[in-house]
Amino acid sequence: MTKLETINAEDLQNRTYEPTHFLVDELIPEGLHILAGAPKIGKSWLALWLCLCVSQGQPLWNFATAQGEVLYLSLEDSFQRIQTRLFDLTEDAPSTLHFAIMADTLKRGLEQQIEQFLTEHPATRLVVIDTLQRVRGTGRDSNLYANDYQAIGLLKRLADRRHIAILLIHHLRKLHDDDPMNMISGSTGLSGAADSTFVLQKSSRLANIASLHCTGRDIADRTLKLEFGEEDHVWKLLEDSKTCSTTSKISMLQIEILLSELLQKESEISAPAKALLEKIDPAGSEGWTPNSFSHQIRKSVDTLRQNGILVSFRKSNGERLICLKRVDGADLPTVEKIAPIDPAGVSSTRSAP
Repeated sequence: MTKLETINAEDLQNRTYEPTHFLVDELIPEGLHILAGAPKIGKSWLALWLCLCVSQGQPLWNFATAQGEVLYLSLEDSFQRIQTRLFDLTEDAPSTLHFAIMADTLKRGLEQQIEQFLTEHPATRLVVIDTLQRVRGTGRDSNLYANDYQAIGLLKRLADRRHIAILLIHHLRKLHDDDPMNMISGSTGLSGAADSTFVLQKSSRLANIASLHCTGRDIADRTLKLEFGEEDHVWKLLEDSKTCSTTSKISMLQIEILLSELLQKESEISAPAKALLEKIDPAGSEGWTPNSFSHQIRKSVDTLRQNGILVSFRKSNGERLICLKRVDGADLPTVEKIAPIDPAGVSSTRSAP
């Protein structure tokens, strides 16, 4: 028996962890993700365009991307078809986007093949597997949930260990459901093991308008209304249900500016959120509350750190303090990484919760 490793709530709140890193800002963090949709709905066009955006460091719609190399396992296509699609999307495809049309299945060599590629191409940030069914293999366990959860868990563990994003292209059931997430083919073990799930839906097969439903552990639930371009084959963003994201970005930019000005006068300061707000926004014109201000600071620890503002938290005399310090890049300490959940470690005999 191994003793449980525990931490009390107060100590946990006082720890500073490295924030989640995003491949596509607000949409795709490092980890394992599923993009599901009906056959021939345009999933592969969307995935290929995503790969081009990441490999070139171009934004995906209004969302910034972290540039890096990309591996696309296009297991239902030929190189000729991929070439045709590339020319439909761009005349200048980058050498940092790599394709393969054959791969082993899970538990029979796929993980090792991806590992080898990542070793040879350490700048890789994204791996797309199109489709999941091609690499899924056949589980020995009669429990479908356990089979799905364990198989996908192998890829999640790989993504977490290598700090990359893996996107699985998958299909939907034919049976309609009011919740799009319930239409993903297979058991709920798939979405249970994934960090994020995206479902692409059209009102009819001939329609050019679709909804991309997004949900996940590290992203806000949102629905993106998209339109497929018949000529350029690019999904264009028409509407984002989460309209408050722009306001949030502006607010954080304001906070960075005001904190930078404050730390020009005092190189180090520790104070409750309310007292800090009174210093940087005494008139209350920004409309922040102490709680929302503290939440924004916690979400932006890494961004502030990159701009020379070191943030930590501690408790003193019953009050929780936000500690700010102006530092040079050379003085920046490392922060603790968050240990990822490992679904691959679940026993194959464990039944669905």
